Formats: sequence, structure tokens, C-alpha cells
Amino acid sequence: MTTSSARKAVTGARTEAGSGAATRTVTKAVLFHELGGPEVLKVEDVPLAGPGPGEVLFRVEAIGLNRAEALFRAGAYYYRPTLPGSRLGYEAAGVVEAVGEGVTAFAPGDAVMAAANFDFGVHGVYGERVILPEGSVVPAPAGADAVTSAAMWLTYSTAYGGMVETGGLAPGDHVLITAASSGVGTAAIQTALQVGAVPIAATRGEAKRQQPLDLGAPHVITTDSQDLVKEAGRITGGQGARMVFDAVGGPGFADACDALTPGGTAVIYGTLDRRPVHLSLNWPLTVHAYANGALSREEGFRRRAAAFIGSGLASGALAPVIAETFDGLERMADAHRLMESNTHTGKIVVTV
Repeated sequence: MTTSSARKAVTGARTEAGSGAATRTVTKAVLFHELGGPEVLKVEDVPLAGPGPGEVLFRVEAIGLNRAEALFRAGAYYYRPTLPGSRLGYEAAGVVEAVGEGVTAFAPGDAVMAAANFDFGVHGVYGERVILPEGSVVPAPAGADAVTSAAMWLTYSTAYGGMVETGGLAPGDHVLITAASSGVGTAAIQTALQVGAVPIAATRGEAKRQQPLDLGAPHVITTDSQDLVKEAGRITGGQGARMVFDAVGGPGFADACDALTPGGTAVIYGTLDRRPVHLSLNWPLTVHAYANGALSREEGFRRRAAAFIGSGLASGALAPVIAETFDGLERMADAHRLMESNTHTGKIVVTV
């Protein structure tokens, strides 16, 4: 493919012609110009050039929402947006329309997913068409539709990367999974089962107790009414869990680690509780602060994670739980409202 053909106008996108200026391509994207609630999200026209060297342009068909995006929009993420006009979004699935010079792994027509290893204030995928570096794109699982693909990569690569590659989860291990009804939590239950481990799902209220059981979790602890440490001890015959996979942090992280066997491993991948993280004195203890975006920058990890996800999806061991699907970028604010309500189970997806 020549550079000129890679940079040709994108099929289906609109063009604007300025007085005496070269024609440019525009597309729709969700931006925000101030920090705040879901109401700050606006659908706007943005310029869209062809992909440069090492870049992939793909048409977005579905977008998977993540808690990090709500935090970023509100100014509470670990890095802050550049305003006005910040983009947003880690996770999307679609079809390649053009590639830049030097790209060899992808070609027009390929079904792909965003690898969520970029600054989403710059490369955010809430849009009709997006351009990402080749290293931020992965093949979609064979035979998966766009909604399934948009709900797969970040949740399942986080579960696989955190529990298996970082934590060393092995067959027969008990793993305590907090926020078990979240997108990553439901993926973690399925991932643990695929590995042959024993998931212990922890969720706050009775209303969400049944979902982990339906996913195959043999044990569920309802933390509003049950003692986490005592229940984990009872389930494991007094030994404690081999691993905790935690999305919450805060003072409760110490309680989760108290439920571990001596010498156990804690992997913390989120801070839903924004208070300082408390460390357990249940020593010896190994603690990993897991960053999926950093690990996903490694080509070898992306390849291994994609193979794990693809094989699990093909066998039926992995199947993303879709909480609700919203149709159109204009529904993005509504999707964010549902995400912040904490009433859903699984992944929220917006189709484009």
C-alpha cells in the first residue's frame, strides 16, 4: 500500500472545503470542555486526517465503557484531561479502513479492538472513526460481533494480566475477587474458572449475589451482611485465599488481605474507594499494584492475552456480561449515568 492510498479520504466520512484550502475530512466524536458529570459530554465534529506512519484508522462499531472514564471526566483519574476539548474512551471495536506507511499487522477490512494502552485524553475512542498507533490495536476474536469485542479486551486482559501473569494464579488456588459484579469482576470469575482456580466472589449487597453464582462462582460473600475474613476462612477450611484481586482499595484493602493465607498475594488494580489504601499486617504478603495499560504496551503480552481471550471465547469459558447497550454517541451521557448509578452488573456498551 502506498502512502497516498493509505491517506485517501475515508469512506463514509464527511468533508469540509475551506476557501482556497485543501479539503479535510471530519467525523463525529464525544468531547468535553469542562470537568463535571455526564452532562459535560458533547457530540461534535472533529477533523480526521488519514493515518500517518505506523498508525491504523478504523471505523468504530461499538464502545465499551470503563469506570476510569467517569473518573477522568470528573477530574479524579490519576492523570487529568487537557481542557477544553478533551477526548475520552479506552475501549472500542470496529473495522480497519486504512493503515499508514509501515503497518504490517493490519489491513483494511480487519476486525480489531483498541488495546487501551494510551492516553485517552488524546486518543480517546468515543467517536465514529479513530486513529491509533499500531501497537494500540489488537485483532478482534474470530467470529465475535462488535458488541462482544467491545466488552472483551480491557476487562479480560486485566483479569488475565493481573491474576495469571502478575499474580501467578494456578489451578486449585482460591482467589477472592472484590467488586465481583463489575465488568472486570465478572471477567475475573470466568478467567479464574478457565485457569482451574476457585473464585470467591465478594459483592456488597444481596441484590447482586445471584449474578456471580450464575457465572459459575462456587462461593459468594455479601460484605454488607457477612464478615469477609471469617467467610473466606470458612470457605477455605481455615487456610485463607491464595490471592485477592481487588478493585476497591481504600481502608478495606487491609480486610481483603487479612483473608489471605500467610504468604499470599494481593493484586490491586483499581481504587473505587478514593481514600488512602491501608495495608494488612498479615505478613508475609506480596502486593502488586497492577496497571493494565503499562503491561498492554508489551507486544508479547498483547499476543498472549489475545490468545487466552480468543480460546476462552471459542470454548464458551469466557462470555462477557452485557449490562445494557445504548444506541448512538448521543446516548453516551445516559450510559455514563447508568455506570455511576452502580446498579448494573457487567459491561455497558454504546453502539455507533
